[in-house]
Amino acid sequence: MKKLYCFDFDGTLTYKDTMFMYLKFYDPTKYRIQFLKHVPLFILLKLKLAETEKVKKSFIGSILKGQTQEKIELKSKQFFETHYPKIVRENALDFIQNIDRNNTQSLLVTASLDIWVKPFAEVLKMQLVSTRAEFKNGVFTGNFIGKNCNGKEKLVRIKEEIHNSKYDKIIAFGDTSGDRPMLKWANEGHYQFFH
Repeated sequence: MKKLYCFDFDGTLTYKDTMFMYLKFYDPTKYRIQFLKHVPLFILLKLKLAETEKVKKSFIGSILKGQTQEKIELKSKQFFETHYPKIVRENALDFIQNIDRNNTQSLLVTASLDIWVKPFAEVLKMQLVSTRAEFKNGVFTGNFIGKNCNGKEKLVRIKEEIHNSKYDKIIAFGDTSGDRPMLKWANEGHYQFFH
């Protein structure tokens, strides 16, 4: 039986949102300053009066824009080493470690940026489907390649990743409204399964 597992990352497999954790880890001083500057935007976002992608780009860019890919990747590795495995829910980790890897494909599908999620995907033996950071001449531009990987975009990106592969069963795990299209599409959609 050929299976496809699609796992959301933040909140589903982890206890916390990794974006804020990573940015704080990257530069605590800059993080505090930029967080305070972005509070009005975060409020507008909560009130659904601002676009998630724009606020996210602005906040991430305010800390990482102009940083070298080399430094960002080094910090991502250090972030991973500091927080893995304790940031990952124990029951989620047990589940993943017991997946029969024969005839199974596993995707880590996340709105978080590839730059800090990649080490987690590698150790969990999953293909990464994420929001992609744009680098030019080895420097982060503050932009994304394509759209923020959330909501309907998650499904678009999953379908791109698997092309026309056929599966006997597709199983998805998520914890927010941004995962709903993926959960509805799967044969089995599990909401807050590991909570």
